[in-house]
Amino acid sequence: MRDIIIIGSGPAGMGAAIYGKRAGLDTLVIEGTGMSGGQVTQTYEVDNYLGIPGVTGMELGDKFKAHAVAAGAEFVCATVLSIEDKGEMKVVHTDKEDYEAAAVIFAVGAHHAKLGVAGEEELTGMGVSYCATCDGGFFKDKEVFVIGGGFAAAEESLFLTKYARHVTILIRGEDFSCAKANADQARQNEKITVLTNTVVDSVAGDTLLREIRYTNRKTGKTTTHRAEKGELIGVFVFVWYEPETTLVAGLAKRDAAGYVITDSNKRTTVEGLYAAGDICV
Repeated sequence: MRDIIIIGSGPAGMGAAIYGKRAGLDTLVIEGTGMSGGQVTQTYEVDNYLGIPGVTGMELGDKFKAHAVAAGAEFVCATVLSIEDKGEMKVVHTDKEDYEAAAVIFAVGAHHAKLGVAGEEELTGMGVSYCATCDGGFFKDKEVFVIGGGFAAAEESLFLTKYARHVTILIRGEDFSCAKANADQARQNEKITVLTNTVVDSVAGDTLLREIRYTNRKTGKTTTHRAEKGELIGVFVFVWYEPETTLVAGLAKRDAAGYVITDSNKRTTVEGLYAAGDICV
């Protein structure tokens, strides 16, 4: 039986692994994809991480893992199916085998939520995307729309200007919800247009995304943008986040939005089960 099992290999999970090994504890990290870094790997450039300015998300994720490996943490790539509470022992059931530990740190993070509009599901991967770093290159000299007004929307819009002919940001609210410095960079870029008080009604196409329909909430005016003949358009969604907490549903207490409730020491309502990172309130 191990001392600690950490589920998740983003910043929170990796940080826990390093501290676990520094404390002399037998530490196992279970990562679901084999790619360390969590959501940061979907970001083209990270310029606000102390001591490492101008690093790409993928590079930062690699640095996280290298640090944890150097500290002595063990890694396994597996899909966690469930967490079983047996009092002083926790059993983590995966698609490979079962692992036992005195404590489990749950750090699987959150994911970008979907818009829930007509055509989104059918055209995901065919023009609708949630990762600019992954898919931006497919839209060279194309019209691209970014949905959202937070940090991700502002920063990834700038990244997309490297490829796209033009980027239009659609913001539901009155303005950006991120820091002014990030918002100003997007506003001042000649390849970016910002439309506020605007919501997406639908996306459409055949095998690829060819059309987006959106409405100004104040004026009620609806606009339909269609791609030029034979072209596709891109829609990148960066709205809000949803925590990946289904594994602890019915086990640890969560709030109405699904985030895990912890105390100041990151203890959940289950003894020996901790939560860290974007899954926490």
